Amino acid sequence: MLSSLPSPLTVEVRVSRRVPRSRAPLALALGAALAAPLVLTPPASAADPYTVTPLKFTVQAGGRSCTVDADLYRPAGVDRGHPAPAVLGTNGFGGSKSDGSTDAIGKAFAQRGYVSLVYSGLGFGRSGCLVSLDDPDIDGAAASQLVDFLGGKRAADDGSTADFVTLDAPGDPRVGMIGGSYGGAVQLATASVDHRLDAVVPMITWHDLAYSLDPNNAVGAPSVPGAFKWQWTNGFYLIGEGQPLLQPSLDPSRINNLACLHFVTRACRTIHTLNSGRYPAGRTAELLAFSRRVSPVSYLHRVKAPTLLVQGQADTLFNLNEATATYRTLRAQGTPVKMIWQSWGHSGGLTGPATGELDLSRGNLETSYVGRRVLAWFDRHLRKQTHTDTGPAFAYHRDWVTDPNRTYATADHVPALNRTLYLSGDGKLVDNRNKVVRGTRGYANWMIPTSHSESSLAGLIGLQDPPPHDTKGTYLDWTSKPLERPLDVVGAPRATLKVHSPKAERTQNSGDAADKLVLFAKIYDVAPDGTRTLVRRLVAPVRVPDVTKSFTVTLPGIVHRYEAGHRLRFVIAASDDAYFGNRGIKPVTVVSGPREPGVLRLPVVGS
Repeated sequence: MLSSLPSPLTVEVRVSRRVPRSRAPLALALGAALAAPLVLTPPASAADPYTVTPLKFTVQAGGRSCTVDADLYRPAGVDRGHPAPAVLGTNGFGGSKSDGSTDAIGKAFAQRGYVSLVYSGLGFGRSGCLVSLDDPDIDGAAASQLVDFLGGKRAADDGSTADFVTLDAPGDPRVGMIGGSYGGAVQLATASVDHRLDAVVPMITWHDLAYSLDPNNAVGAPSVPGAFKWQWTNGFYLIGEGQPLLQPSLDPSRINNLACLHFVTRACRTIHTLNSGRYPAGRTAELLAFSRRVSPVSYLHRVKAPTLLVQGQADTLFNLNEATATYRTLRAQGTPVKMIWQSWGHSGGLTGPATGELDLSRGNLETSYVGRRVLAWFDRHLRKQTHTDTGPAFAYHRDWVTDPNRTYATADHVPALNRTLYLSGDGKLVDNRNKVVRGTRGYANWMIPTSHSESSLAGLIGLQDPPPHDTKGTYLDWTSKPLERPLDVVGAPRATLKVHSPKAERTQNSGDAADKLVLFAKIYDVAPDGTRTLVRRLVAPVRVPDVTKSFTVTLPGIVHRYEAGHRLRFVIAASDDAYFGNRGIKPVTVVSGPREPGVLRLPVVGS
């Protein structure tokens, strides 16, 4: 707990009009339960009411004129003589300013004395223009023009102006941003083109879309595409292309062409390349270049705003490694940054955040650890309360701790890899190289997927997802002996492997990266009764850069306790049905021995 975080408040809310709410199917703004109705839990003591004013802004973005649909939340008593700092927020993919979590941002911060401006992102709700994947030059530029409004530099289309926002200089408002997923990356995009932002809180968002949608977890292979995450990607694509079903009478600026209805052209070409299952050199270079240009990986060097990153442990779309990469980049360049790994993300069904976790649709800022950290972040950077403690550099949620006051542990850095296990030829995972025995084992892929980690969209559309499984003969595993004491893993494990695959070797230089070998690495928790748990259903797809050489795999980050008596099981599988896999049958053999064993390294805390 942070001693200087705000104490609970009670707020009586009165608004000048009722704000309509819409259900946005599969809109991933802040958690998996976005389609649920808004239930705002007021804090505990009286505060000023606020008014809500709908506004339209015509902005110039990416060479187009776009209409942005917004709502301005203004606390009573805030005027030119009594200005207040502002909070800007927008929706997740497929949502709008009126969905449960986005308008909750406006309400929650207006209740706490902030001027709030929430808007529908370009291409969504009643805002115009194409979906451009949070491109800094388009989505960032549009948001920057809303900052102009908050700074008194421009008016809304109806002539409304804002002269009641705290200014740091003429035209420079004291303003922060908050939001999740698609509404998270746009904050970093905006901060990269507009240094007037004073603080940002990107939640459950990406670092590099090339990694998010087509991950290759092989270390040091940025130019080699990975395995297409087809379920997640095509789900979003259908949401974007299906906008006329969600929003009738679209603004003409939201129509591109018959080949690409509602996305910018390069986004569609990227999706089409991924769905083709082919990676010819020129198209692959274009895919990687576009995906990275619209991702923080390409522009973080321009981000100076203090950044509080919040990422979800239950997230197969944007995993913990994405936030970690952003965190390390910002920290290395001197941008003020802290990071929290909360329990919930895009995955895990429609149950929503765990008890005690932040849920902006409920407005429980003061009663959740992450909420208090957000309030402290804005108090420090927007209200300039320099005495406010914004908390430790790194915090993570522990689902095995039952005391709600102790579920988060803290540290001054992300844990390092400090525990080494070896892959023995007899299928054992051992703690000493001298225990490795020589052995040869193999597997082969089928023409159809034979392993299951998740059905990516199952929880979001109310379907039960079957347990993870692997088909005999299509994977290899290495299992440790039962643990003598609990083992807490916090971070991203790494494995170094050497495999033999003559068929893959013959095709790997064909000029099409799709001919390279694909495999999927993962770690199970095996209970004493043999029950297997794939932690958060996370896997690490790998397109092996050169099958004749050893390679290192970074697995997705986890926060997990392996209890005493449980065993760790490391698996490499030939396929996974949430991803595109090998082209053709490519048998694989792994030879293990004491001189050159495979290695699994873990970031272990508390021991």
